[in-house]
Parts: sequence; C-alpha cells; structure tokens
Amino acid sequence: MPPSVVPSLPRRVARILRTSLFAQVACALVLGIVVGKLWPDFAADLQPLGDGFTRLIKTIISPLVFCVVVVGIAKAGDLKAFGRIGLKALIWFEVASTLALIIGLIAANVVQPGSGMNVDPSTLNTSAVDAKTGGGSLPSTTEFIVNALPTSFIGAFAENSLLQVLILACLVGAALLHLGHTKVPQVLPAIEQAQEIIFAIVGFVMRLAPIAVFGAMAVLIGQYGLGVIETYAKLIILCYVAAALFIALLAVALKIVTGLSLWKFLRYIREEMLLALGTASTESVMPRVMQKLRKAGARDDAVGLVLPTGYSFNLDGASLYLSIGTLFIAQAVGVDLSLSQQITVVLVLMLTSKGMAGIPGSAFLALAATASSLGAIPAGAVALLLGVDRIMDSMRVVTNLLGNCVAVFAVSRWEGALDTEKAKKVLDGEIVPTEEESPEKSEPVASDPDGEPATVPAQSAKEPAPEAS
Repeated sequence: MPPSVVPSLPRRVARILRTSLFAQVACALVLGIVVGKLWPDFAADLQPLGDGFTRLIKTIISPLVFCVVVVGIAKAGDLKAFGRIGLKALIWFEVASTLALIIGLIAANVVQPGSGMNVDPSTLNTSAVDAKTGGGSLPSTTEFIVNALPTSFIGAFAENSLLQVLILACLVGAALLHLGHTKVPQVLPAIEQAQEIIFAIVGFVMRLAPIAVFGAMAVLIGQYGLGVIETYAKLIILCYVAAALFIALLAVALKIVTGLSLWKFLRYIREEMLLALGTASTESVMPRVMQKLRKAGARDDAVGLVLPTGYSFNLDGASLYLSIGTLFIAQAVGVDLSLSQQITVVLVLMLTSKGMAGIPGSAFLALAATASSLGAIPAGAVALLLGVDRIMDSMRVVTNLLGNCVAVFAVSRWEGALDTEKAKKVLDGEIVPTEEESPEKSEPVASDPDGEPATVPAQSAKEPAPEAS
C-alpha cells in the first residue's frame, strides 16, 4: 500500500488562501494595517475599495429582504404567526437594548473613564462635529413611524429603506395568502427564483471582500493612526470590556432559551464577522448572515423579519457606546450627573437609539440630543469623542451583529420556528450546507484525505460545485 502523500506546508497555505474566505480577509486585514501605518498618504487613496464593496452589498439587501419575507409568509401560511414574530422581536429588542444601556451606565460610573481630564468645552472645535453629522438631525418618534411607511413601491427599494421594504413584503405576502396559489400560481415560484439569483450575486460580490477589507483598514490606520489608542486607552478598554460582558450575557440567554452555544455560532459565522470588522459595517454581511441563519434551522419568515428589523431597533453595541460616551463627556468637563439625570439618559437614549440606522454621524446626533435634554452638559462637548469614534466601530459591529443573530434564534424558538436539532448539528459541524443547496438537502459530512469537510447532497451523487467564497 503506497504511503499517504502529505502536502507540503507552502501548498497547504496556498490552498487555504485560495479556498478560505476567512484566511483571505484575515490577510487583507493585516496587510491593510501595515500599509496604513507605513504609507498613510497612499492609504487615503484606497477609500473607494471599501466604499465600492459596501455599495454593491447595499444594492442586494432590499430585494433579498423582500424575497425572503414574502416567501417566508407564503410558505408558513399564517399571517398571524408572522405578526406574533414581529411583536416578540420588538419585545426582545427593547429588553436587550435597555440592558445594554444600563450596563454601559454602571460601567462608566464604576471606572470613571473621563475623570481628571478637566476639559474646557469652549476650547473644543465643534465644526468637526457638524461636518461629521452633515448638519442633520435624528427623526422624532412620529417622523420615524411615518418615514417607515412607503410612499411608492419602487421608492422603498431605490432609497434602500429596510423598514419600508419589510412593510411592502408583508403586504405582498399577505396578498399571496389571501389569493391562494390557484389564482397566482406563478408569482411565488418567480420570487423564489429571484431569491436564488440574489444569493448567487452575493457569492460573486463576496469574492471582493478581501479587497474591501484591505482598503477600509488601510484608510482607518492611515487617517487616525495608532496614537489615539494611547490617548483614549481607558475609555476604549472600558467599552470593549463592557461589550464582552454584554456578549457573555447574550451567550447565557441563548443557551437558556435555545440550548445553542454562542461561541459555536461565532465560529460558524467567523468569515462574516471578520468581514464586518474589516469594513466596520454590519450591512456588508447581512445577506450572508441571513443565508447562514436559514441554513442553521431558523425559519425563513423569522429570519426575514427579525434580522432586518434588528438593524433599526436593536443596536446593542451603539447603546453601550452611547451610555458610556455620555458619562465620559460629563466626567471630562467636570459635570456630576445625579441618579435622576442618569435615568433620563437611559430614557432619552431608548428613543434616540431607535432612529440612528443609516443616518450619517448618528452617534454624535444622539449624544448631542442627550446632552441637550439634560441641560447640564454642553452639546459641543461631544467633539471629545471625534478622535475615538472610529476605533469603537469594531465593538459596535460585533455587539450589534451578535445581538441581532441571538434575537433571531431566541424569537424563532419562542415562536416554534426553529429546528433546534438541525441548528445544533450545523453549529457542531455535523451538517455543512453548501452555498448552492438549500438547507434541507444537506447531510452529515465526513472529512476528505486533506482534512477538509466534504458535503454530500441528499438527492444527488454528483460532486457539488465549489462554494462561492
């Protein structure tokens, strides 16, 4: 019997770089840091790489959400169940984001990250804040609700307004249920086919992810450098430790509600998580995360409603940052906030954080609104956070994304829309769905001679096409 041939180390490394999106993005991340540090002027010219990728992904999000929600409602056959999912999701979002705000306030009170800075607000340049926010403002509660209603079918997609697209998808799904498959037999299959086309496009666009991460990271390091980390070390460490505590609580909640492991899920979406970190955007990974949640046993209607809604209502990482940031600013300018004022901070941020998604400089607008409502903190003092805001993106991205994914699993389990056994097998690696096949077609896998998982489709003996990564 001939001895087994073990590939050389360079060949194994080359194979991993060729086939693993995680490895490609990780290398791009490191390379971007190096280029940004050594050649900051050149790095500034790489901004279009990250921006172009994000624009391509945003093009896909609205039609994908529409298709997933319509198909989910039509196949579930129960509009009341969809309404229950939406209500339970909103309850979960409010509890989670309020918990994040409270954790942030407690952490800032204990550590006092801004104490001893003795900053004079009159010396701060507030024009930089105006440039960051573009002179905009956060919508009021009434404006937020009205803006969620579409004014035209095409306009909702053109403006990439997820809440408007969700409402349209619910109406179309309800109409399909009302008319029945006999009156419009070709509509649902056409939407399903459109959904498959969109997922194929996602696979094509994701091939550009390493280039996008390289450009975005090079711009970040080139523009801000690493020195800002030293200046704001106490605040940065506090925010990341508070986020780690909140994520640990999410892990406990997920285990109690569903029996699933958050750490195994994190490994399952490691490629998407690294991409989100590199581009500082959770939108860049929404299509892939939706796909993976569906393949991990969450029902289409739950994924299609809970995840996109969470992008507007469940900004856990932003809530942590806003509560800590508010107290940091107060401490830095020598303002001692009473307990009642801190309760006011929580109440104000509970409202302002819900209208932040998609608004330029929304964190600064929310901080300024909170400072104005207290009357004790100069609104211009939010300029203190200009230098550190971009460094906080990683914390916000990870916490927001995990918070929304946990919400999908928890609400799905709550509504009976989660295949728990399948989810455990997928997270354990016993089932590895490929990009091309639906979740129902995958079976337990073995390892090939090189140690890579090999998926065997249930209804085909042919070798699956290479995964679009």
